[in-house]
Amino acid sequence: MSEYWEHWARALSDPLMQRALAVALLVGAAAPVIGTFLVQRRLALLGDGIGHVALTGVALGWLIGAGLGLAPGALAIPGAVVASVVGAVVIEVVRASGRTSGDLALALMFYGGIAGGAALIKVAGGTSATLVAYLFGSLATLSAADVVTTVALAALILAAALAGRWALFAAGADEPFARACGIPTRLWNVVGAALAALTVTLAMRVVGLLLVSALMIVPVAITQLGARSFSRTMASAALVGALAGASGLFVAYWYDLPPGATIVVLAIAVYAVAALAKPVVDKLRSATP
Repeated sequence: MSEYWEHWARALSDPLMQRALAVALLVGAAAPVIGTFLVQRRLALLGDGIGHVALTGVALGWLIGAGLGLAPGALAIPGAVVASVVGAVVIEVVRASGRTSGDLALALMFYGGIAGGAALIKVAGGTSATLVAYLFGSLATLSAADVVTTVALAALILAAALAGRWALFAAGADEPFARACGIPTRLWNVVGAALAALTVTLAMRVVGLLLVSALMIVPVAITQLGARSFSRTMASAALVGALAGASGLFVAYWYDLPPGATIVVLAIAVYAVAALAKPVVDKLRSATP
């Protein structure tokens, strides 16, 4: 038993593990907060669409960085942030205009984003393998600067989401009624889309662009099995997401597994168990006098 605790003590004293744990906790807490709004608006797959657009931004950042003589990938994250925010706003504007359905707009972003990323990274002198770390996450390469960036983005996302939560809720729950009450729903929908884009780039290093939507949505799905209010769902989802991030990281470290995939698989397993247990719990509650 002493060897077991010594093993974990060494792991937690490792600066790389400390950085990875801090980022996993922050991203795990922030992503479901935005995911709560997406689930409410029936836009659970928006994160996937933005993630594909962010891939083009990563490649564009590589291309611009190469042209400026910077280190490879130096502008990958800024490129992803800009591309994902622009893409999210475009999706929302197209959806709101009614000219194209939300599903079709997402599909266009899906295919255009990943095709643009694959093409631009080749122009930048890289290969498709260069994008793998961004597609599936890469906690092992986190630097102290990455942690600072994560803290800043997570703080911005959480502050904006909490400050505007009731306007975002109203715009998503009943847009015509919210508009009649004087709430600028189009503006708040754009704000929500931009926050979702920032969340995608925030979670990119943890679970990767292909799995980012799962980290935003699955904790919300878990808490919706028992939560009875919007605020409780949001708070509980943030807690579940943080626990999933930390737990998945520890399991990945112990069994030498990919951290991003492990976090998502663990969250989905928790959802499956909770969904199976819910009918039994509900039956026991109804039988209790």
